[in-house]
Amino acid sequence: MKVGIVGASGYSGEVLVKLLLGHPRVTLTAVTSRTHTGKPLSAVIPSVRGIDRGLKFIDSDPAALAASDVALFFLALPHGAAATYAQALVAAGKRVIDLSADFRIADLATYQKYYGEHHAPALLSSARFVLPELTPPAWKTEAKLVAAPGCYPTSILVPLVPLLKAGLVTREHIVVNSFSGVSGAGKKVDEAYLYCERAESAKAYGLVKHRHLAEVEEQLALHTGARTIIQFNPHLAPMRRGIATTITVPASAGATIEQLYAAWKLAYANSPFVQILPSGETPDTAYTVGTNRIDLSAVHDPRTGNFVITSAEDNLVKGASGQAVQIMNLWSGFEETAGLI
Repeated sequence: MKVGIVGASGYSGEVLVKLLLGHPRVTLTAVTSRTHTGKPLSAVIPSVRGIDRGLKFIDSDPAALAASDVALFFLALPHGAAATYAQALVAAGKRVIDLSADFRIADLATYQKYYGEHHAPALLSSARFVLPELTPPAWKTEAKLVAAPGCYPTSILVPLVPLLKAGLVTREHIVVNSFSGVSGAGKKVDEAYLYCERAESAKAYGLVKHRHLAEVEEQLALHTGARTIIQFNPHLAPMRRGIATTITVPASAGATIEQLYAAWKLAYANSPFVQILPSGETPDTAYTVGTNRIDLSAVHDPRTGNFVITSAEDNLVKGASGQAVQIMNLWSGFEETAGLI
């Protein structure tokens, strides 16, 4: 199957390039960038020298891409830019997996509240938000356009949804503290992301209305059947990549750590990219970076009555490009793990 990447020169785009060049079931035939049009792929992403198949960046023209023989496109574009491409590609019968937030939020008013104007609102009703471990499989036949989840939301939804569904935790007083590597901000020139500014430095940001909050709360409501409000506190950490999340949530009356682990094991028995660690062994981004895995763990604090849940993932792989490839695999009938570790 021929696939293409629109916006292949950003951090997520680079990871997608590497994953797709090594994928056993697809051929990467189109990589686009308005900035690098005409340049060899290996000149912009030197780590693919020798395996780049002679690919060169082409212009990001929606009409030309829609007329190509590429069957599936990944949109690795900033929020707001992806919608225009999705409109043209879906109309041409292409499958589209969008890594931006343009189609992650089903409610238009909520999208506008957090992101501003939407450039293809007519597509919202046909788009499907797909977190492979949680989304019911009907999307595989229904979808023409898939929204891949964000990095923070993945680290929150995977551990929390099964526990809310099982009634093991309350919906009130959920506090989420997440730490992200600097690559989560994207590839851009900004004083705040210079080495001297970020090395040996960690800080909270986006309080109290980070954009991913809308995605998390909408998905919690859809998966668990009731409105759920969380306190989300994102932090920028002095590392290139990775997400470490800690969720503090009151345990329901009588709920035990054994029941929590049983709910996880039942929910993720057939999920190859979810690893459940023993209670007390906290996940570490050092061991998830470079993989499509999310590691989970939890402890119970009898003093406060809370469960303290931790997760770790690579923000560029399970939090973005790897998850998009996982979605492609499931959508195309490939092995879920094809091209991924």
